Amino acid sequence: MRIGSYKLDNNLMLAPMAGVTDRPFRQLCKRMGAGLVVSEMLSSNPKVWNTAKSQARMNHEGEEGIRSVQIAGADPELMAQAAQFNVENGAQIVDINMGCPAKKVNKKLAGSALLQYPETVEAIIKAVVNAVDVPVTLKIRTGWNPENRNGVDIARIAEQNGIQSLAVHGRTRACMYKGEAEYNTIRCIKEAISIPVIANGDITSPQKAQEVLDYTGADGIMIGRGAQGNPWIFKQIQHFLETGENLPSPSLSEQYEVLHEHVANVQNFYGDVAGVRIARKHVGWYLSQYDTDRQFRKTFNAIECADAQLEALNAYFQSLQNSETRQISPAA
Repeated sequence: MRIGSYKLDNNLMLAPMAGVTDRPFRQLCKRMGAGLVVSEMLSSNPKVWNTAKSQARMNHEGEEGIRSVQIAGADPELMAQAAQFNVENGAQIVDINMGCPAKKVNKKLAGSALLQYPETVEAIIKAVVNAVDVPVTLKIRTGWNPENRNGVDIARIAEQNGIQSLAVHGRTRACMYKGEAEYNTIRCIKEAISIPVIANGDITSPQKAQEVLDYTGADGIMIGRGAQGNPWIFKQIQHFLETGENLPSPSLSEQYEVLHEHVANVQNFYGDVAGVRIARKHVGWYLSQYDTDRQFRKTFNAIECADAQLEALNAYFQSLQNSETRQISPAA
């Protein structure tokens, strides 16, 4: 699959998620087989670019692969300036956010709120595409609400004004993340335009990935929440698409090694205070299948020291390992 002049390793992408797809998580998912990882959205308001949060989002030091940076906003001129700023800082692809359903984003008429205003959509796309010499991509939802699924119209505007690839989440803004994603609109979008279309929404297994690709005819898939606590999903999907067979689930030891490394990288990236806080949600996602009563998560979330977090994870996985050993040992 290609986006402009860039050839991707495969057609599996990590969706941009605010507060999730930071540098440590992007690097991990890239290593686990994602063909493209997209950074957290950066506001087009230059007044916030020097804040600690924005500076962290702009940090791509040591990252491998194609650097795709997402920008969000509602003013065409500011979006163009944000695109130029990010390209000057190393962005190789600029992605425009018109899919975020969050109220704090939508009340500024950014994110998926823009789908109500096709003329503004066109103005933003034109401004950004004309401002930079790198490929510009777009992420949208299927529409503003179920009564106004105008994804096909928006897709045509995108293609006509130079967008190189379109990612579509199979829900409207009003749906937020409730219910199930629908793929009919994505299928119609794929039939209506010739640029690459990426299907997104509720893809949490290799089998679902295959079903969505087959049904929509999409050129690739984008995985968001399905990768939280499960970065292995990319290599699992790739293996299934190539062979039709399931990869074995990662062993407890591999799960521990990956989680330990991820938490340590988060702590190092953000520092002991913020790193400890941010690591908590990732640990909750990784351990949801084991910590069903959330007792460990409650204990872990009370830890304020980086080293103590790592020690707690070591002890917890040791107990899981001991339990697994007892279960597979032959009866006396």
